[in-house]
Amino acid sequence: MTSADPIRPRLSVVVPVRNEAPNVAPLVAEIEAACAPLAPFEVVYVDDGSSDGTRAEVLRLAAERPWLRVVSHAQSCGQSAAVRTGVRAARGSIVATLDGDGQNDPAFIPALVAALDAAGEGTGLAAGQRVGRKDTGFKKFQSRIANGVRGRVLRDGTRDTGCGLKAFRRDVYLSLPYFDALHRFMPALVAREGFRVTHVDVVDRPRLAGVSNYGMFDRLWVGILDLAGVWWLIRRRRKVPRIQETPPT
Repeated sequence: MTSADPIRPRLSVVVPVRNEAPNVAPLVAEIEAACAPLAPFEVVYVDDGSSDGTRAEVLRLAAERPWLRVVSHAQSCGQSAAVRTGVRAARGSIVATLDGDGQNDPAFIPALVAALDAAGEGTGLAAGQRVGRKDTGFKKFQSRIANGVRGRVLRDGTRDTGCGLKAFRRDVYLSLPYFDALHRFMPALVAREGFRVTHVDVVDRPRLAGVSNYGMFDRLWVGILDLAGVWWLIRRRRKVPRIQETPPT
């Protein structure tokens, strides 16, 4: 696919990053290999206000890869904002997301897209569910508590909403109410819009280099207030109309 190619990609892979310069090149290579059978595709890197060489590294790679794009935030706005920026910039009707630190293996992207396709138009999200977590003991404990509380309150049928590997229909995502930490409540919000959610087990792995750039308060404590807000949104949602136009006789 070239920049002049009139064929729009069906798949857009969105990667939010902040200060992940050492991880860019190896992850881009893995995404390219994983998505080759799904061509035409594009990859949209969202630089969330990095202060290292992340943006320069993506631009260097994009000079030789017309399917690789980069959009930037002037300052860090958080992971949910970066994902939303990428989805809005995406040209594909199907969007896959993964974290930019290398813990999410791009090899699972085809399985997520296949699961979404197999489930039909009534399914809006294929959510990755991590097995073999490679995080620290504290982070795993933190996630276990957060997922347990969320599951009991929202009853979203998802054991792990923190996995960055997801595939979803772009129009469904853009219909969701936007707020910080949206990406951690997608199964419940997609169901709220009247769409089904399917799940795919994915194998977790250690980050390629560096340290986490989104801290624990993004994951647990602030999430308590977000959880209450999502519960309220679900309670206030009325039946979603299915609209069909009748042609004139």
